[in-house]
Amino acid sequence: MKSVTIKMPYIGKALSVNHYKYGDGYRTRKETKEWMYMLGWLIKSHHIEEWKLPLKVTCDGVFKDKRSQPDLSNCSKVILDAIEETTGINDRDMRWHDGTVEYGEPELIITIEEL
Repeated sequence: MKSVTIKMPYIGKALSVNHYKYGDGYRTRKETKEWMYMLGWLIKSHHIEEWKLPLKVTCDGVFKDKRSQPDLSNCSKVILDAIEETTGINDRDMRWHDGTVEYGEPELIITIEEL
């Protein structure tokens, strides 16, 4: 079974959803786009588009304290969209799992595995 783990900085509420309402439509925050681009290229180097589908995507989080801790499921849209945009794998072929939560220097640990 193939697997890759990538550590990414946690940039706060910008990762809870990948867009916000603005005027007559929705816009993606600049910092969210940059984060998604960085994640996508780190994943692209592992050629997961050649792996057997579906993929299991687990996100573990390290947060400053309980008040700054998001619901990890809220990060799923941004993470799965970044994977889809870079690899072309549709997010319907990914299975999301909330991982563990710890406290310390903020980061997200994203693990992608073949099922």
